[in-house]
Amino acid sequence: MASIGLLLIRFVFGLTFAGHGAQKLFGWFGGHGLQGTAGWMESIGLKPGKVMAFAAGAGELVGGILFALGLWTPLAALFMVVSMIVAIVKVHGPNGYWITQNGYEYNLAIIVVAIGVALIGPGQYALDTILFR
Repeated sequence: MASIGLLLIRFVFGLTFAGHGAQKLFGWFGGHGLQGTAGWMESIGLKPGKVMAFAAGAGELVGGILFALGLWTPLAALFMVVSMIVAIVKVHGPNGYWITQNGYEYNLAIIVVAIGVALIGPGQYALDTILFR
């Protein structure tokens, strides 16, 4: 049962995270695409905006997909954690904890889930387990 729980956690958090990357890179799911994200990143001091937008989007997309698949789980978790630390430092941290005030509550939840799964392991239903047993 624990492996099914880990699969559910990885799948939901991973695909949601990948979706945020697709928003940044391709404008999918209501996102602004690379150009729009680059402009926003420049506005908050992350320069060059296009490089930073690509790095953030690619890290979220790849990290999320790897996390969902349970493939190279520690690396996937690292992508997620780094992205969320940048989001906290550059955007959400000054707003306090609660997401209702645009705070870092959700970012911290993602960090804890990513680190927790990396420490526990991705479970039986993961490519890491299948390929690297």
